[in-house]
Amino acid sequence: MQQTKPDPLPAEKVKDFVSAGHNNLDKVKQLLTEFPTLIYATWDLGGGDFETGLEGAGHVGNKDIANYLIEKGARTNLFVLTMLGKTQIVKAYIETYPSYLYARGPHGFTLLHHANRGGEEAKELVEYLQSKGLKETRASL
Repeated sequence: MQQTKPDPLPAEKVKDFVSAGHNNLDKVKQLLTEFPTLIYATWDLGGGDFETGLEGAGHVGNKDIANYLIEKGARTNLFVLTMLGKTQIVKAYIETYPSYLYARGPHGFTLLHHANRGGEEAKELVEYLQSKGLKETRASL
């Protein structure tokens, strides 16, 4: 017997959640209470520009929201880990996959942008990324 899947999440809730992920922890918590699977949702801004609530927190440097979402099980990525200053993880990944140095996150923001947003905790990564040749903080998608 085939199980039926629930309806897709309401688009406006996904959009609200991703928007709140940038700077509104209270709203993030409220929306997750209402729709727990928003933690996995991605908003399509058009033109191949996709973003999750966690990625919103990542590119603005909101560590409180990023850490909250990760603790709740959000799927993280190298951009967010860079902003959080997770040096060992980021360096190991770049050493294993050197071309990822030039990957683009939401809105075309680079790893260097995310490291800059990470402040003191990501300072070593700023230097590392620049030593590898990354200069741009944003590139077109």
